[in-house]
Amino acid sequence: MNQNLDLLQPYPFQKLKKLLADTNRNASFKPVDLHIGEPKHSTPDFIRQTMIQHLDGLASYPTTQGSLALRQSIANWLMQRYHLPVINPETEVIPVNGSREALFSFAQAVVDTTRNESPAVICPNPFYQIYEGAALLAGARPQFINTAAENHFRLNYAQLSENIWKQAQLIYVCSPGNPTGSVMTMDEWQQLFELSDHYSFIIAADECYSEIYPDENNPPLGALEAAHRLGRSGFSRLVVFNSLSKRSNVPGLRSGFVAGDAQILKKYLLYRTYQGCAMNPASQAASTAAWNDESHVAENRRMYREKFSQVKSLLTGTLAVRLPDASFYLWIKTPVSDTEFTKRLYRDYNVTVLPGSYLGRNVRGINPGENFVRIALVAPLDACMDAAGRIKNLLNDLNS
Repeated sequence: MNQNLDLLQPYPFQKLKKLLADTNRNASFKPVDLHIGEPKHSTPDFIRQTMIQHLDGLASYPTTQGSLALRQSIANWLMQRYHLPVINPETEVIPVNGSREALFSFAQAVVDTTRNESPAVICPNPFYQIYEGAALLAGARPQFINTAAENHFRLNYAQLSENIWKQAQLIYVCSPGNPTGSVMTMDEWQQLFELSDHYSFIIAADECYSEIYPDENNPPLGALEAAHRLGRSGFSRLVVFNSLSKRSNVPGLRSGFVAGDAQILKKYLLYRTYQGCAMNPASQAASTAAWNDESHVAENRRMYREKFSQVKSLLTGTLAVRLPDASFYLWIKTPVSDTEFTKRLYRDYNVTVLPGSYLGRNVRGINPGENFVRIALVAPLDACMDAAGRIKNLLNDLNS
């Protein structure tokens, strides 16, 4: 067996299960689960129908590169969404079975242990745990940049030494961020591109929350858009990852894409050909339909906007609520430890949230996820409001 498997920590939801194992939830309340970032809004009917209409495609082997129709729909969406002059669907886009599998497999394809003895993969902290697992199983050492509320969760690249940057082969960034909901600024992107140019590492930009944002007239800045606006042609050493799961409420479809540097994608496509991860044709047809439509995405944002507004209004005065720049998470500071808060909320009010410390690592003396909880506002409005009322009651209990 790969001995690096022993380096993997239990997944956050495994830790949560263990934390709550001996705690009896208050059965007088209906359970509300807000710990998993799984969209609960209905899948649009036109996506379901398109998939049904193309089930005959299951009789054929799909190609790893996917259909031209799907790649063209993704390229068109990227150009429209990020104001890009051209995206070549033949060389700059690959459909994938959800961003999670691609974020993991990308490190396996990119990290080169023959280049140096101790390659580094850089991650934000707190972070989506796939980044760390991907790095470890690729034979690299994860290195972390702590993000903090007082700096609006910005990436401070100066935290890492010159030696670490020299060993870096890959950096994962997440914008909008999981769990903080922060969006990277143009200044952050420019600094990161300059570091990539100097040290020749690849940027993996996780953008799976890009389409959940509060202001219809102000969508979050994306990595390809930032590169284009800075005059960087060809997206050198930059690959972005996105998904339909959150945008179109189809987490079970397992459909996303990678896009960017054509030379990197050529090698990554070769890797994927051997990996055996082609998307089935019915899913490809449904995905094409989803990327070609924006009306359902705007309606999705409206529902999240309503939940955020009403939940914040209810909690104001009891808790300092910082709304995310984008994404569907609240990243809430707790008056007691995040694990104690989670246990009491579960025990007394039957609401499940995720301790922030489970999404972070102790780095340079701190775990920046400590004393935060992640609350995914994915349930229907009435359930989110019910949960918010119970959270308010717990806060009053703690303050009494």
